[in-house]
Amino acid sequence: MTGTKKTHKPWVLVLTIGLGTLLNPLNSSMISVALTRMQQDFELTFADASWLISVFYLASAAGQPVMGKLSDMFGPKRMFLAGLVTVATASMLAPFSPNFPFLLGCRALQAIGSSTLFPSGMSIVRTSITKGQAKALATLSIFASTSAAFGPSIGGLLIDSWDWPSIFIVNFPFIIVSFFMAIFILPEKGQGKFELARIDFLGITLFIIAVIGLILFLLSLDTQIHWWAFIIFAVSSISFYYYEKRQAEPFIDVKRLKRNPNVTLIYLQFITINLVYYCYFFGFPTFLQQVKKYSPGNTGLIMLALAGFGVIVSPFVGRLIDRHGPKPALIIGSSILFIGTALLLTLRETSSLSWLLVIMAVLGMSNGFSNISMQTALYEHVRPEDTGSASGLFQTSRYLGSILSSSLLGLAFNRHLDIQHLHNVAMICLVFCAVVLFLSIRLPGRRKKLGV
Repeated sequence: MTGTKKTHKPWVLVLTIGLGTLLNPLNSSMISVALTRMQQDFELTFADASWLISVFYLASAAGQPVMGKLSDMFGPKRMFLAGLVTVATASMLAPFSPNFPFLLGCRALQAIGSSTLFPSGMSIVRTSITKGQAKALATLSIFASTSAAFGPSIGGLLIDSWDWPSIFIVNFPFIIVSFFMAIFILPEKGQGKFELARIDFLGITLFIIAVIGLILFLLSLDTQIHWWAFIIFAVSSISFYYYEKRQAEPFIDVKRLKRNPNVTLIYLQFITINLVYYCYFFGFPTFLQQVKKYSPGNTGLIMLALAGFGVIVSPFVGRLIDRHGPKPALIIGSSILFIGTALLLTLRETSSLSWLLVIMAVLGMSNGFSNISMQTALYEHVRPEDTGSASGLFQTSRYLGSILSSSLLGLAFNRHLDIQHLHNVAMICLVFCAVVLFLSIRLPGRRKKLGV
């Protein structure tokens, strides 16, 4: 194994892992411009189509911690290769889906496979790259953020030429290159002790049932309310809480969250930020295609205003946080999110595309501020040895916000979609923006990282 480390430079290792880890954010974002075509092909309501978003994030939330522990047991290289094969299988089957449930199953399988790649890749980086490890991790972060930002544009151009199945087929160049590079480049690590008891299967199952119950309840609010779904959500949530309290290695450490209210509020704030942002990330493409009648390709290009500005402001935000800590950046990001949402209420059917682009750019900048500052704030409030589990729950918070956004859109866009329905979403989001701004202001100021 020593020869492998000497032969291959760190950047080759990072490239190999990066080509795999970009698959999750890429596939979670490309779907935004494909929903309209899938809705037409499978004769779905928007509420039905929104499950394509929810099932991906739910499978990712449940799959990532499990795959992280399996990576420790079987070795990260094996799990990385297995994840690539799983994504390839899902991507191969999805274009031939005979019905919508089959397509949902492919999306879930795709999410589980791509969720395997991140923890396995991180494990390899931490153990194989000692000099310049922070730079390697930052580079992998760029892979993820860039693929998420350009996902709608890539997806839109593909759909214009080859329809929605192409967003699954486009995975294969990344999979094939990453797979063969992984075979020859990734180091073999000894597998750990096989301990299935370490995986909190019952806790994960209760979590999934609770989230599905909540989604079903929320989507029923515009028709006949499904109180049985709310009961399932409530019972599962309460059972989940008391069960997790007794576990040595819980899926979500509720006892630690209870002991550290600042961290709990950071997670709550991040859920809320993602709820608002992804309402726009998934809502704008549908609005542009179904109301403004833009093609998927043009829609993808327009979406660059939302996703691209977040990437552009990130270096400035990083310098601001280095000098003044995360709180000022977080307050600025929360304020921009509030302003962008308020500006959306000024949009009219006669408004020009340039005005919509301005609004999208403002909302995109808010995301650039919020992502980095929230992560930094989290790390300031957890002990160094808890960074791994805190990062995992941070990702889970992002997934929960995304799931809730798809449910809100499913509720708002289900029967009919016009400018007024977009305003309805904005008005609801404005309330959440006020909550985000309040939580940003109450966050304790800059502090030293916890060492105990």
